[in-house]
Amino acid sequence: MKVKDVYILKEAVGDLEGGRAFYDRQESGVGDYFWDCLIADIESLIIYAGIHRKKHGLYQMLAKRFPYAIYYDIVEGIAYVAAVLPMRRDPAWISRRLKKRR
Repeated sequence: MKVKDVYILKEAVGDLEGGRAFYDRQESGVGDYFWDCLIADIESLIIYAGIHRKKHGLYQMLAKRFPYAIYYDIVEGIAYVAAVLPMRRDPAWISRRLKKRR
């Protein structure tokens, strides 16, 4: 399914900022690389939105270079990114987080 645009919701931007801060604490500069990689993955939704399986009521796309999942929905030809969450977290934590965002 081709979409016209991709929007990143405020909560998902917060997730991205949290990921960037986490990786910057590991090593300086890695946070910026994380940000660039995840934004590139999100931008690819222009082409690939809708091909991913649904989990927790949202489409789930796995990031290419980091252990993160991008959760999004498609409404009227627009992909809305609702969350960008680390896959290494407890599945119950991920589920609780996503319930608040649907």
